[in-house]
Amino acid sequence: DLITVRPDLTIFEAKKLMADKKIRHLPVVDEQGKLIGIVTDRDMRDAMPSTLLKKPDYEITLNKIGNHPISDIMTSNPMTIYAYYTLQDTLLVIQKKKVGALPVIDEEGYLKGIMSTRDLLTAFVNVLNIDEPGTLLCIIVNEQPGQMKKIVDIVTEENISLGSVLVARYWDEKKRV
Repeated sequence: DLITVRPDLTIFEAKKLMADKKIRHLPVVDEQGKLIGIVTDRDMRDAMPSTLLKKPDYEITLNKIGNHPISDIMTSNPMTIYAYYTLQDTLLVIQKKKVGALPVIDEEGYLKGIMSTRDLLTAFVNVLNIDEPGTLLCIIVNEQPGQMKKIVDIVTEENISLGSVLVARYWDEKKRV
């Protein structure tokens, strides 16, 4: 279920919601459901007073901070993706922009979902079929047309069932697969 909040929610309320739902990214929407911002667990940590403060000072500061609206700490107009983006598109955006999640919107800016690094990992576990027992087969071939067909023909001839097929563009001999 997509969890969203309004910009007037307090920092305390948002912090509790994120802890209760075990989420790290909280989309902020307006009355119509259009995305206007996002609050992350990092935003929350940054807003909190230092634990180096003595307890009375910490609690006084915490109480001053906690009742501010999340609109004070949210990232307005966050980077987004559209619902038609593929897993690969999303992975590349997250990697290049170094973000932990991207809100998914439609062409009018209405929030449709959120794609996080956790979601991508789950999707790739499924795509790669690595949550099932099996064997990883690595084959190094020259990059030229027809190589994949040769491999598939051999695998078919040997009656081997493949859970997935990956192709790497380069091979770093110093690293494991």
